[in-house]
Amino acid sequence: MGKLPALTLLVPAALTFSLMQSASAQEAKMGFFITSAGTGRGADLGGLEGADKHCQNLAEAAGSTGQTWRAYLSTQGDGAVNARDRIGAGPWANAKGDVIAKDLAELHNGNNLNKATALNEKGEQVNGRGDKPNMHDILTGAQADGTSFAAGEDRTCGNWTLSGAEGAVMLGHHDRMGLDDSGPAKSWNMSHPSRGGCSLDALKGTGGNGLFYCFAVN
Repeated sequence: MGKLPALTLLVPAALTFSLMQSASAQEAKMGFFITSAGTGRGADLGGLEGADKHCQNLAEAAGSTGQTWRAYLSTQGDGAVNARDRIGAGPWANAKGDVIAKDLAELHNGNNLNKATALNEKGEQVNGRGDKPNMHDILTGAQADGTSFAAGEDRTCGNWTLSGAEGAVMLGHHDRMGLDDSGPAKSWNMSHPSRGGCSLDALKGTGGNGLFYCFAVN
């Protein structure tokens, strides 16, 4: 009989632990990844709609359900869309539960995005500078603050519809590494434009593979 009070105390402790586990699992839910593969058409993603569908398909294939995914991409010209306005309010964690950023402000100033944390939807690291092949050039079409470039000089490969020798796209370095120690070389979303067009070969030529960032908006 003397042991009954101690047993009674164990029950709420177990419930508390279970609730803590549940909360932790919710906090760790994947909300960010780099695509493990591109569309195979260079920077022609089928527009924003095609890019979003690619994010959604990859996420669901990896077991992420009940979420809406959007590509971190800007467009230019009439009705231009800012990449930062497409991805929700945060926070976002990778497939292993590491928080990339708690909100849009932190994402664009002081995020936790680097080679070790910018994983694909399978929880795998993406090749960076020094790896073979290098795939650190990530499609964004965005300025450093996540907004669109002005109409004129192409920075979105014709709003994600070109895959040939014409056009160019702004790229970021997910590993925060480049040819030097400059700010652009370390930028995750605005390092340099592509060279030689929008084809997959052109993207590979500067260290890319047609990959892009995906974020869960809910």
